[in-house]
Amino acid sequence: MVFRVPPDGDGRAAYLGELAGLIWPAPAEPSLRRGGAGWVVVPSASRPRLLVPTGSGRAAASAVRHSTEAVGRKAKLVRQGLATAFRLGLGPLVFRDRLVVDDGGLDAYLAEVLGEPALVSLHIGPARANRKPVLQLLAPDGRALGYAKLGVDPLTRALVHAEAEALRRLADVPLGPVVPAGVRHHGDWHGHALLVQEALPVRLPRAAPAAAAAAERAAMVAVAGCLGVRRQSWAGSGHAARLTAAVDALGPRPEAGRLRAALKSVADADPVVAFGAWHGDWNGGNSAVLADGRVLVWDWERFEPDVPAGYDALHLAVQGAMSHDGVEPVEAARALIAGAGATLAPFDQTGGGADLVAVLYLVELAARYLRDRQAEAGARLGHVDTWLLPAVEEHLARRAG
Repeated sequence: MVFRVPPDGDGRAAYLGELAGLIWPAPAEPSLRRGGAGWVVVPSASRPRLLVPTGSGRAAASAVRHSTEAVGRKAKLVRQGLATAFRLGLGPLVFRDRLVVDDGGLDAYLAEVLGEPALVSLHIGPARANRKPVLQLLAPDGRALGYAKLGVDPLTRALVHAEAEALRRLADVPLGPVVPAGVRHHGDWHGHALLVQEALPVRLPRAAPAAAAAAERAAMVAVAGCLGVRRQSWAGSGHAARLTAAVDALGPRPEAGRLRAALKSVADADPVVAFGAWHGDWNGGNSAVLADGRVLVWDWERFEPDVPAGYDALHLAVQGAMSHDGVEPVEAARALIAGAGATLAPFDQTGGGADLVAVLYLVELAARYLRDRQAEAGARLGHVDTWLLPAVEEHLARRAG
């Protein structure tokens, strides 16, 4: 398929062509047209953000309403207005670019898996090493039927399989208010890893902000303790061995050497740490707190046991500061370490080592970004030497002095 449109600054236009070829491989021949049937490209083929199915106003509105978790009042109002336009049939009149497919692809296979007709919608995100097709599955009446993830390279295939394993494991452990999705299908499709999950009830009323914050903290504590919690000195722990090995596997690159020095500083201090589990990527777009107290959590592909308890709270704090509050990354990392005592208080991280747990989290995050080659994929935060490492090194130098 050839797209004769100029790519936008973050490369999503080019990625639209790649997505279409993955989801509708030969003999399907996806193409771009102006008007008519097919998937509406919102807002345009040169700046694609969302593919919306035509043929059902309710399904189209649902696709828009639940494509992402809108952050902020203005974003929510824009999304609701767009959903209303599609429900009334105005969306295809406003947005003229269409992705048209002449034969079935993954959408036809998913209808077989689900046992009922399914319309698919796709959100097109910015460049990341772990970017992969995530399809929202909708009934013609607008009901959410589930979500499908497609792992298309070694990294994303591993993540899709890891999430399937995590969801099966979590189905058998107590999680308090946390509600993960169930697995509807897991296997391979055209050489790609495929995971189909249940749709969580995201349309139910949400909790007020204060109640939501408290419920989310309780949910993180529940995840941290779902496989048990133990206390141990960090230097002799399995986590220390695994994290050291992960950094060593990065090879001779300068950032890896700086991370090794940070780990040595933590090992020399050897704090006693409470170990539990973590979701691995708890952020504002991966959870929702309902008015009845349940906490819906999705995207479990990074779930991991035997890490310092409270990693999820640290991750939410630093990611929220950068993405929601607009704090510069290096300042967000500095603030994370400075405020670690309060952030980790619910996780039994006592004994004065909370700041070192925050340092370990940042080292863990840096190793992930470097291993996944996020910088090479175009992710700004992948350049850990510009924000994460300076904050860690400054703090450790002050602590040593």
